[in-house]
Amino acid sequence: MRINLYIVIALSIVSATRLFAQEVLQWRGADRSGFYHESNLLKSWPQTGPTLVWEFDSLGNGYGSPVITNSTIFVNGEIDTISYLFALDRKGKFLWKAPIGKEWTLNYPGSRNTPTVVGDLIYVTAGMGTVACLETQTGKKRWSVDMVADFHAPMNRFGFSESLVVSGDAVFFSPGNADSNVVALDRFTGKIKWICKGLGQMTSYCSPAIIKLPGREILVTFSKSALLGIDTRDGTLLWSHKQDGEGDVHINTPLFENGYIYYITGDGNGSVKLKLSADGKEISEEWRNAACDNTMGGFIELNDYIYTASYGKRYWYTMEANTGKITDSLKFDKGVTIYADGLLYCYNEKGQLGIFRPEGPKMAAVSSFKVTRGTKAHYAHPVVNQGILYVRHGRSLLAYDVKAK
Repeated sequence: MRINLYIVIALSIVSATRLFAQEVLQWRGADRSGFYHESNLLKSWPQTGPTLVWEFDSLGNGYGSPVITNSTIFVNGEIDTISYLFALDRKGKFLWKAPIGKEWTLNYPGSRNTPTVVGDLIYVTAGMGTVACLETQTGKKRWSVDMVADFHAPMNRFGFSESLVVSGDAVFFSPGNADSNVVALDRFTGKIKWICKGLGQMTSYCSPAIIKLPGREILVTFSKSALLGIDTRDGTLLWSHKQDGEGDVHINTPLFENGYIYYITGDGNGSVKLKLSADGKEISEEWRNAACDNTMGGFIELNDYIYTASYGKRYWYTMEANTGKITDSLKFDKGVTIYADGLLYCYNEKGQLGIFRPEGPKMAAVSSFKVTRGTKAHYAHPVVNQGILYVRHGRSLLAYDVKAK
């Protein structure tokens, strides 16, 4: 009996190790920072841009990015008011699509989130409030909940847009109801683990970040007028940081780096640096810079400098991470910033996609071209994976070869 008990304990330890060691594939890279850990990429492009390897042009409407495993590409799209999860192989061949739920079809109709893949499960949302877990091989739905019907979420101005974040055995999302502000579910069953009332405010489209400290794990996300820090173990609200003004669109994922939280909003406090206490229970403001604003294009922090686009003045800014001082501006319209193999990839709302060198207090233009395929607005964040640059433009997913020859 004792031997059998030891076997059970050993198997339990192995299972737990696998659970917490699984790779998470998600929004803006492995840690949601916008960094893609690639090497041997092109350091300049021809005038027409890198070679287009393939295009899949039947995704339906949408602005969400793809997430890519070793064999499969997953991306959401809206067709006839329904949000679907599409699965393609790495050569752009259609494999299957699975319905998620009703999609947002009012202003900027289309899917508006990036799937999150953990092992053989994938977590998605739809713009009208469905949260679902599907199997990666077939698209079969394991479970789903409805933020409006089940958690009484008020309908917002642009549809539910967050890309779900997972940690351990939990998946988190923000209905934005006064009594069900932020929710954690068991990611295998869809059962409620905890509900946090937060500040009782409507959700604000943010895809959350997870901060892992030695003694605590914190979910960081925005509600209508505040940044929230929530203990992932039990849903305790640890702290909040108020936004000035009446804006409710705080989309960019916050970044945690060396004891500090950075965030950038388009209609809140602009760019902000907060110091997080060692136990994660308190924050203090280091600086803020209202001039450097960004609504949904993200930002890159690299070697004590921040690179991002401005929303109001349509410039790309370089900013000192230690002081918040803007050290350089570059005219390239507003848009999205990611990073791979020593270069910034900047994709603006006019469809221009360029690479730039981050040079400490400045950024230098290298190459750019115009994305002419696809439909509607250029909002999706590009992805770099195994030497391929993926650009979602409306109904099209474009794959460009950016490997150095």
